[in-house]
Amino acid sequence: MNRALRAATMSVLLLSPVALSACSAGQVTQTATQERDKVGASAKLEAITVRAVTLEHPRGGAYDAGDDADLRMAIVNNGSESDTLVAVDGEGFDEAEISGPRPESGDGGSSSGRPDEIEIPAGQTVFVGEDDADVSLNGLEDDLTAGQRLELVLTFENAGELTIQAPVGNPEDEEARGEEFDFHEEESGREGGENG
Repeated sequence: MNRALRAATMSVLLLSPVALSACSAGQVTQTATQERDKVGASAKLEAITVRAVTLEHPRGGAYDAGDDADLRMAIVNNGSESDTLVAVDGEGFDEAEISGPRPESGDGGSSSGRPDEIEIPAGQTVFVGEDDADVSLNGLEDDLTAGQRLELVLTFENAGELTIQAPVGNPEDEEARGEEFDFHEEESGREGGENG
């Protein structure tokens, strides 16, 4: 092997890792900060962390304009004082209806607590859509299907306002597919029509 060929081979071997690394995605990839739609959106504001924010999957596969959509999320309070979700605002719906558990009084009955708020005790997690805590977005302005999003502003008494994108959730169970389309029958019908 002559010297020139050996030098060329060595340079290719030495430079190939550099050339290959230039083809990688780099330090900041587009998908590095994205979460799967199944997970829902997450955000943090002071001691409050909101996770798995989604609109419940619509029964018919899509929401029609005018429908109501239930919001599902986990609200984590990592602070030493309780906080309260007092409002949900945004565009794409008429109003948000918040219903939290009514506090119990000492005599076993209900006290005059505010059912239109959701209290998040210190060091605890409240699951909206469960735990007797619900948020309904009433009067959707447009049709919505899985993957589409609404921007919401959640207002907490202490933490303040938190803006988050709430995607329409995917179905939890596999949905039955409709009758499949027979492309071959359509083609044979076309051929029969052309010959006839």
